[in-house]
Amino acid sequence: MAAQVKQEGLTPEDYNEIVRRLGRHPNRAELGMFGVMWSEHCCYRNSRPLLGQFPTEGPRILVGPGENAGVVDLGEGHRLAFKIESHNHPSAVEPFQGAATGVGGILRDIFTMGARPMALLNALRFGPLEESRNAGLMEGVVAGIAHYGNCVGVPTVAGEVAFDPSYSGNPLVNAMALGLMETETIVRSGASGVGNPVVYVGSTTGRDGMGGASFASAELSEDSLDDRPAVQVGDPFLEKGLIEACLEAFQSGDVVAAQDMGAAGLTCSCAEMAAKGDLGIELDLDRVPARETGMTAYEFLLSESQERMLFVVQAGREEPLMQRFRRWGLQAAVVGRVLEEPVVRVLQNGAVAAEVPSRALAEDTPINRRELLSEPPALVQQHWQWQESSLPALAAEAVEPTLLQLLDDPTIASKRWVWRQYDHQVQANTVVRPGGADAAVLRLRSQQEHDPQSSNQRGVAATVDCPNRWVALDPERGGMAAVAEAARNLSCVGAEPIAVTDNLNFPSPETPTGYWQLAMACRGLSEACRVLQTPVTGGNVSLYNDTRLPDGSIQPIQPTPVVGMVGLVDNINTLVGLA
Repeated sequence: MAAQVKQEGLTPEDYNEIVRRLGRHPNRAELGMFGVMWSEHCCYRNSRPLLGQFPTEGPRILVGPGENAGVVDLGEGHRLAFKIESHNHPSAVEPFQGAATGVGGILRDIFTMGARPMALLNALRFGPLEESRNAGLMEGVVAGIAHYGNCVGVPTVAGEVAFDPSYSGNPLVNAMALGLMETETIVRSGASGVGNPVVYVGSTTGRDGMGGASFASAELSEDSLDDRPAVQVGDPFLEKGLIEACLEAFQSGDVVAAQDMGAAGLTCSCAEMAAKGDLGIELDLDRVPARETGMTAYEFLLSESQERMLFVVQAGREEPLMQRFRRWGLQAAVVGRVLEEPVVRVLQNGAVAAEVPSRALAEDTPINRRELLSEPPALVQQHWQWQESSLPALAAEAVEPTLLQLLDDPTIASKRWVWRQYDHQVQANTVVRPGGADAAVLRLRSQQEHDPQSSNQRGVAATVDCPNRWVALDPERGGMAAVAEAARNLSCVGAEPIAVTDNLNFPSPETPTGYWQLAMACRGLSEACRVLQTPVTGGNVSLYNDTRLPDGSIQPIQPTPVVGMVGLVDNINTLVGLA
């Protein structure tokens, strides 16, 4: 049993707590459910105590943290959903599919709210390109992003790419998406209505992506290539149909609640919908559309097959809704019902395969409270002793070659090779192309023909930013600088900064230095967002971005809190670009 507990990413203390809560020992399926739901990736057990300091309310905030995406009011009938998420570990072992499914996942977060995706951005980090593996990772990641975004028909309009040796073997792939609401009511994820049917829609379930959430909560090593089965495989053409079918379904009023199946698949969707509604869900695995035979309850529950959604539907309206999805060539099946008892009950072959209190999986999860260093780590203090006077004298004849050397650095050099692979004009709303200004700008125009705002001259601006070297030297001020840089980039195109979504990419919090970096960066981000009046509507935390080297030493990444910020442009005809 000890080996199984470790395999699920749990500690002996976690296992004892599971036994206490269940009043018995868990079976294999239940242990797997706890493993993914108690991982850092799903429950933020190390970062949750720090996230509470973020400002999350403001006059334009309609939906803050806790839902699939944040939503802000842009005025004149326009509401914008937006969010950023990471797919770092999958991209390290399978760069093309890891990056592609990262794009697919963030798009589902947007249209699950009832919004039509209108733009994608990304923030990427790689090791030095002189190393062939890093060059291969970059090529695969960029190709994966381009493939999914181009095929699904959502423009990739902006981003940033930077390089540092700390990212060798552990690239960062953060994807951000924006969408305009197309439903009168914002779609929520909390289940309601005891007896209402639970409907599965989208693609079939297979054995791909097994345990992806636990995989994303562990350090990388040479053995991580063996975890390729934990990387999902995406189908952007199927997701395009899923977008259209979901938006139609939401507009019908038949859907009570919706949740996409991302990390932890069916387990997470059922647990979160049940817990948010203070209810339960019964799930019959025999009814789940499967692409493989002989799948166990453990495999069904932990599969992260892509392009899948779970709905709670008004009783009696399930058949018309399922017909709608079948017309789009998608799977649709009633797989369960809402229970009054607050449990996730899983059936297979007519028997109970797992039964766990819903809040134990999704709300009442463990928190690791760690002690914060009373003073900065010694290495950081050493960096702070640096003085400008220590710079070597620069002779006049060395100025030009030094400047050329700087411009040749991949972090500073043109990223044209990257963004030329992305379709940034599909949907015909892109006002400023990549490389044309400090932020992307899109016309606020719905694709619905009857939209009264179709000739509107207002726009939305978006950017992603993080000065990772600054954060490594001073996490608190570096966090402030990330927010300030994003706000400046928006203001440079004439946009009023409105709100933030953040992606906290950090090394292991289990080391004193790692946790200090995370805590101080959160403090800096929070203070800057408060001063600039840009509330945080949600985001993502990606920890354990470390690589175990062949000699056994650990290489942590530079702390990289990426800030995604959106702003409102009153008149797109008065934009100011770089040239």
